Amino acid sequence: MIRAESAENTCAESRDWNGLVQKIRAWASELGFARIGISDVDVTDAAARLDAWLEEGRHGEMAYLQRHAGLRADPARLVPGALRVISGRIDYLPRGTPPDWAEREFRRLHDPGTAVVSLYARGRDYHKVLRSRLQQLATRIEAEVGSFQYRVATDSAPVLEVELARKSGIGWRGKHTLLLSQDAGSMFFIGEILTDLPLPVDAPVGDHCGTCSRCIDICPTRAITGPYELDARRCISYLTIELPGAIPEDLRPLVGNRVYGCDDCQLVCPWNKFARVSELPDFDVRHGLDTSTLVELFAWTEAEFDERHAGSAIRRIGHERWLRNLAVALGNAPTSPEVLTALRARADDPSPLVREHVDWALRRHAA
Repeated sequence: MIRAESAENTCAESRDWNGLVQKIRAWASELGFARIGISDVDVTDAAARLDAWLEEGRHGEMAYLQRHAGLRADPARLVPGALRVISGRIDYLPRGTPPDWAEREFRRLHDPGTAVVSLYARGRDYHKVLRSRLQQLATRIEAEVGSFQYRVATDSAPVLEVELARKSGIGWRGKHTLLLSQDAGSMFFIGEILTDLPLPVDAPVGDHCGTCSRCIDICPTRAITGPYELDARRCISYLTIELPGAIPEDLRPLVGNRVYGCDDCQLVCPWNKFARVSELPDFDVRHGLDTSTLVELFAWTEAEFDERHAGSAIRRIGHERWLRNLAVALGNAPTSPEVLTALRARADDPSPLVREHVDWALRRHAA
């Protein structure tokens, strides 16, 4: 949301901006944010790195990244007069997550009949959760200072979120390119409020990855091509979520039983021993997505898909891509009557995309 009004009292030299920041942190905590950081809007260096990455074509078919690159480089084009970005962190491990959660997830990856959905996507759509809470925070600020210009976003606007959160001291960019925090690992969401309020900024934190290369070494498709370098075209999260067409055949066996996203680089990260369980019920697991089998999910009709993924980030990919992903995972599963029956039931699916992946899976079992 953008507020077009210009605040008459936000530029008053007598305002206690430090005191306002303390109030913002307190309000944010009440809304479920584990951390708040404030940065300026200068992302020149990160924008240059993005341009180079795009020039290399590593974004694959995510054309929107290239289309809005100019806006990402200059947040003031999104919010006229923008001076600061208030970044917020919300942890997302579901309530009740046991201490050995990472080991359990690895066991699921080695149980090829099980469907593995990224941890962040098993509950409610984080876009809705964070946007709502950021809007509530902006409304609290407005009640305190009067009308001001702002925009709320969370992975929903052309903003270099990780860079801004890094500048605000929430964490540093890990070698897998995700944001890392010493007290929370990487299992959290970030969102922001772009604003014209001249708030005092926080200092960035240093890089604490050291010589560790576990995230690089574990990547199933070698999408992390080096420290801080990612080729999205090989990333399983890209292949199962962002890619609209066929998954390249040479990468399909490497997808394993991952049907939506991939957490491998986070599961091995030493900092995630500090990952925190969310206080919010929004991220609790829905519809058995932490225990479902590939055969079960492959049997969902489009109506069942839409109903069970209502309010979920997964619904965005649609039933067709969902079946595509499951067909690949079933092709990687051990041959069994149940797997073959499931695949054959969709051999004549109306979607050419689904039929192609089902045919590949059946040929893989026949071989």
